[in-house]
Amino acid sequence: MDTESSRQRLTNELMARYGVASSAVRQVFVPYRICPLGAHIDHQLGSVTAMAIDRGVRFAYAPAPTREVRLRSMNFAGEVRFGLDAPGIARSGDWGNYARGAVQALTQAGHALKQGSVGIIAGPWSEAGLGSSAAVGVAYLLALETVNGLRVSTDENIRLDQAIERGFLGLRNGILDQSGILLSRKNHLTLIDCATGGHQLIPAANAMPSWSILLAFSGLQKSLIGTDYNRRVAECAAAARIILEAAGRMDEPPLLGRVRPSEYEQFKGRLPAPLDRRAEHFFSEADRVRKGAVAWAKGDLSEFGQLMTASGESSIRLYECGAPPLIDLCQIMVQCPAVYGARFSGAGFRGCCVALVEQSCASEAATEIRAAYAGRQPELAADAAVVVCRSDDGARMIE
Repeated sequence: MDTESSRQRLTNELMARYGVASSAVRQVFVPYRICPLGAHIDHQLGSVTAMAIDRGVRFAYAPAPTREVRLRSMNFAGEVRFGLDAPGIARSGDWGNYARGAVQALTQAGHALKQGSVGIIAGPWSEAGLGSSAAVGVAYLLALETVNGLRVSTDENIRLDQAIERGFLGLRNGILDQSGILLSRKNHLTLIDCATGGHQLIPAANAMPSWSILLAFSGLQKSLIGTDYNRRVAECAAAARIILEAAGRMDEPPLLGRVRPSEYEQFKGRLPAPLDRRAEHFFSEADRVRKGAVAWAKGDLSEFGQLMTASGESSIRLYECGAPPLIDLCQIMVQCPAVYGARFSGAGFRGCCVALVEQSCASEAATEIRAAYAGRQPELAADAAVVVCRSDDGARMIE
């Protein structure tokens, strides 16, 4: 959560570590995001939904006297230090990878970086399924752009942040995380067309009951790059290739978002297992996104929540991505009476689950869910917090 005390703490730490004047310090707050509907279809150019939440990454920074980047973290040990001309390659387990990737993404896009920077970054819940890695990348991009006087549009920053993970780190992701983090507005559902990059902000209807967001952490900690995430992306592409070949449209990129629903219905019988399940998930999830946008606009949280729960069930049954503790956690949340709907937050291979919950019952629901999960997964209970959050605006500079 972005508070005055946390901002001052970071400023003080930056001044103490690097001897910069308080007048030179700038800060950016980059929220994490949830994805109520649209699981695993952004990388196939499907439409997805997102909301920014009131938790995220805080980054205090200032210009450096040299062409170096020097960074410290409130969450990880050591200092990251490299030159703008030679940021280096990605290193396994190195928390500085996203800063190096940001420099590479900007320079490869033709932006001249002449000014180095120093900075202190802070943010909880690394690798929790909330787009935290994308949030870190956005923070570094915005800081580098500011100290170098660069004018970069939001659309380009979405592409640049995706380039950090795809080009520098090898994760075959879509634009969900970056778009949700940069485009979202408080109490709105962000509907993102991953094929065109366009988006729509759908306000919470006046008739909508008061609601909060519950984040329930599984205690699992594992990077997406070491999971089956990329394999699932490849399976979706293989399914698309078979259908597009059958439809005589091999000039199209092999992505399920390029397949027409009529073509899927006509040729889905040609898909072998497990490609048939991946394609079924894509098209059923795309339909849930469409229905969810209508339900949100009407203020029908009951229907919206049911669609969230169905999304989670499809992720487990058809996309086959749920680790057993996450499946347990999701089932517990769905069974809680105050919860409208719940699903994995993120890819489902580790991290947390997300639910929309009646605001007046949020605290009691959090206590109930945590106790039930501790009973099922006692070895993970120590790291399995349940947190009440609210929606928030997207990434922003802090004066």
